[in-house]
Amino acid sequence: MRERILMATLLMVMLLTSCRQPEEKRTKTPTKVKTEVMKKTATTDGKTYVGVVEENVATAVSFTSMGIVSRIYVSEGQAVSAGQLLAEMDDTQARNLLEGAKAQVAQAEDALERYRLLNEQGSLPEVQWVEIQSKVAQARSQLAIAQKNMADCRLTAPVGGIIGRKALSAGETAMPSQAVVTILDISSVKVRFAVPETEVAAIRLNSEAKIHVEAIGADLTARNIERGVQADALTHTYDMRARINNNGSNRLMPGMVAMVSVNLDNNDSETAFTVPLTAVQRRADGSLFLWTMAKDSSAHRTPVSVGATYGNRICVTSGLSDGQRVVVEGYQKLSEDTKIIEK
Repeated sequence: MRERILMATLLMVMLLTSCRQPEEKRTKTPTKVKTEVMKKTATTDGKTYVGVVEENVATAVSFTSMGIVSRIYVSEGQAVSAGQLLAEMDDTQARNLLEGAKAQVAQAEDALERYRLLNEQGSLPEVQWVEIQSKVAQARSQLAIAQKNMADCRLTAPVGGIIGRKALSAGETAMPSQAVVTILDISSVKVRFAVPETEVAAIRLNSEAKIHVEAIGADLTARNIERGVQADALTHTYDMRARINNNGSNRLMPGMVAMVSVNLDNNDSETAFTVPLTAVQRRADGSLFLWTMAKDSSAHRTPVSVGATYGNRICVTSGLSDGQRVVVEGYQKLSEDTKIIEK
């Protein structure tokens, strides 16, 4: 009988120990999240538009005559300086014309020297002397043209910048004024965005624009906006351009998509808490809440009221206090009183 009681006691102790261990393990690992400390920032009545980054200036570089491209020395994305050799064209014909022009000049100048003595002696008619001088001038003019044609077989960069597009390759025929390469000036860039005609009047030249470029994860500010004066016939929108300094890094490249938030009236600014739109959650009854981090590192649902949106953020009009931590990433795994830690 005693042995049975002892065995039952041991089994009960083992059962209680095995049930307690998983519970202890579950409470040890906090959930990793990302938070923002709430601080009121200035907000204004603005609009958000989708824009595209453009180069400051695009220069199309081409040969002035027709010929076969023999070699191209640059590639797309390469930085070039003014005067740098970009490409060469087959110069066989130009070289032959140059040699012929040199021979004609030599012949004309030799004849000029021979007839000079006769002219000084007065035994050469004036008309013939003028004709000889004219032939020398013509020969020299043809030589200058031949030299220019020879030089035009080498294509050099008129300005410095980045090679944006290479339109021809070695072996292809270049036509006069056909772009071989395009040189882009991206020391500063422009973000072009379309504005409906009903909103154009509210955007001033000194309106501030907040620009987010997702491709490089950059948030930028532009304070000078160029306003277009001709509307698109189909969409009835006007092109606006916000200029941004690239600071010599060339991070902003033509074609990148940007979100442009423009302040329509700088005088109506006010301060408010703002959070990412995705951080605001909705209960089954339709009420809104945010996950906040308490001093003991536990997560709590905090009821809030929201206002206007600004780009990918929204104003919180009530429910938050200054210095409070709001969970903006990792909230999907949270429940009330969950222990959390910063990533």
